[in-house]
Amino acid sequence: MIHKFMRSAIAVAFAAVGFSSGMSLLSGANRVFDLSSYPAKHSFLAVITLIPGALGFIIAPQLIRWVVVMTGWLENRLQRTPIQDLVGGAIGLIVGLIIANLLDVSISELPGLGRYLSVGLSAIMGYVGMRVGVKKREEILTFIYPRWKEKHAKDKLGDKAEARGACLKVLDTSVIIDGRIADICKSGFIDGTLVIPAFVLEELQHIADSSDLLKRNRGRRGLDVLNKIRKELDVAVQIDQRDYDDLAEVDSKLVRLCREINGHIVTNDYNLNKVAELQGVKVLNINELANAVKPVVLPGEEMTVQVIKDGKELGQGVAYLDDGTMIVVDGGKRFIGQTITVLVTSVLQTSAGRMIFAKPKIGEGKKVSPTPALNEVNAIV
Repeated sequence: MIHKFMRSAIAVAFAAVGFSSGMSLLSGANRVFDLSSYPAKHSFLAVITLIPGALGFIIAPQLIRWVVVMTGWLENRLQRTPIQDLVGGAIGLIVGLIIANLLDVSISELPGLGRYLSVGLSAIMGYVGMRVGVKKREEILTFIYPRWKEKHAKDKLGDKAEARGACLKVLDTSVIIDGRIADICKSGFIDGTLVIPAFVLEELQHIADSSDLLKRNRGRRGLDVLNKIRKELDVAVQIDQRDYDDLAEVDSKLVRLCREINGHIVTNDYNLNKVAELQGVKVLNINELANAVKPVVLPGEEMTVQVIKDGKELGQGVAYLDDGTMIVVDGGKRFIGQTITVLVTSVLQTSAGRMIFAKPKIGEGKKVSPTPALNEVNAIV
């Protein structure tokens, strides 16, 4: 509704400009020619009014979009600008305009160019005053409020220390469904405010209403995780209602939202991770955090594992640690179903996680533990 009203207002404004221009042209022509009996002047006035009006109606969507983008950019820029810069710049601008007004008394009396020089002088002095005010902000604020410098010095270190934690964290759908974000928040490793966009909630609702049982369970799990974070954890949660009708993909909306609010994306999505980093948005990847906190394993270390299946290569066996890390045991096929001691030979870190390569300890084959008659692993195999 507002969009239609603004489009109509722009069309009317363009038509008014066309009508005013047409009246000026007819008035000037009437001084040279007598147009009182000229019948086409009304048609000319109608045409010169309708053409700009139609042009304004056509370009109104692009013009409105440009104004919205520029307004958002200006708002974001002002939000990121320190208050002392704004105060110093405003004071400098006022002083510059006052000086320009004092000089304008003599300049405006110059014949011909006096009016234009006055406007140019005001613009130049205002800009210079604003720049000087921003650069000399500390001296200006100290002059106005002598205790400001002392107070600012005490708060500066605290502001820097809290800057990273205070940043907004925007959750995407994958990390909500994953559920580990609730445990991370409970442990206190994430500070600041968690932002949940309305379009992410809408996507979660669509998944929860899916006819597919697996998708429906995943969606409901995500909604349960959000309720747990809001009700049980001591974390600030904010629902952001803004949406972007010109973007269809949720990932694109997330990136734009983070750029507007200067926030960080919390995700498990590898593709979103790369796209956001290319556009300069900070990403917190839960999978990377999980890999970072896994115990460090070095070549030559011993560990006790249970070989549960054979590997891809001839004679290989596969085991797993409690955190899900795969261990490929060279020559471990003959130990399937047994718990043995292995020596780590190498560790491979991939985007999907960590993989450990090992071999049975010398003499392990002579001390093979008896194969159990039936356990959970054997039952599955």
